[in-house]
Amino acid sequence: MVLGAGIGGLALAAALKQCGIEAEVHERAASLRAEGSGLGMITNAITALATLGIDLDLARRGEVVTAFDIKDARGGQIVRLPMPELGRELGAPSVCLGRNALHEALREAAGDVPVFLGRRAVHVESGASGATVEFDDGSTARGDVVVGADGFNSVVRRQFAGPDEPVLEPGYVCWLAITPFRHPALPKGAVAHYWGSGQRFGLLDIGGGDVYWWGTKNLPVAEARDWRGTREDLLALYDGWAGEVTAAIAATPIERVIAVPARDRGFLEKWGEGRVTLLGDAAHPMLTSLGQGAGMAVEDAVVLATTLARIGDDPVAALRSYEDQRRDRTRMVVEASRALSESEQLEDPELRRARDEQLRGTSFDELVASQRDLLTFPGVHG
Repeated sequence: MVLGAGIGGLALAAALKQCGIEAEVHERAASLRAEGSGLGMITNAITALATLGIDLDLARRGEVVTAFDIKDARGGQIVRLPMPELGRELGAPSVCLGRNALHEALREAAGDVPVFLGRRAVHVESGASGATVEFDDGSTARGDVVVGADGFNSVVRRQFAGPDEPVLEPGYVCWLAITPFRHPALPKGAVAHYWGSGQRFGLLDIGGGDVYWWGTKNLPVAEARDWRGTREDLLALYDGWAGEVTAAIAATPIERVIAVPARDRGFLEKWGEGRVTLLGDAAHPMLTSLGQGAGMAVEDAVVLATTLARIGDDPVAALRSYEDQRRDRTRMVVEASRALSESEQLEDPELRRARDEQLRGTSFDELVASQRDLLTFPGVHG
């Protein structure tokens, strides 16, 4: 039984189906429609799904990344990352698309796996022969195993981490939006990140004439939690930035802009016990700097489904094996995302200059070597 029908939960449903394991998904929301933002499905996530023969046909649903540039606020080049080259080397591209498009693809891949909506879990109990979930309406459901894929505020995680587990907030707001947009500075398949002083912006071509854009700005934690500005406020904050940045903001009604605080949690070493485990953001929430939240959830799903299929006669051993396989890699990505976030949000001019010059001086081969492990799905072991 899977709790949560986000990217991780639906990826697990698809992976379990492919492994011949019956499953059902329970989702607290009333619909499967995601909020209006986008993401990248990076090479490692696509190659992970391919090990099970799952092809989501993402190039049709989004846009294959053809260039990934980091620039300064005015659009001057800092460095070009070797995402397309590593995709060719590792056997799959990276693709940018809307969250709704990815949800739809994963739901199709899950086929006839039942998804029950409006089912808010409040407690999970593991027993000798199965695990039971209690929902807020008093009903219960039982499965051989229960997987908490219920996101950042996971009910299942709370049972292991405690009700008072702190949220870590680095102190910046994130704006997210999708809008129809074309600009000569953003060719087909382009991804561009712009770095300013304690402030960033990103433009991603997601196909169909749309872009996904995001922005960040350092703010006191309380302000980052409750930003309620206007489009004119955003344009003022990005005044003097590259023309494509301000044009994208100007093209977006403020009603389409989602404002959320940056946040993650301390890494949780214990993901489960008995016949219960965690997956995706429920297990290892991370900041967005590496763009690997979806990728790690998909990798989790493939490893968990494959391990359950291999050790089907002992589901408890299979869950602990899955956790052992995933712990070190996801810890590394959580910590690397946090470190990159700190570097990206720098305000000190000298530190920023040193950071940018170091990147400008990094050779192509060094960039490839630095990215290869992250973009390589490590497979299933044990």
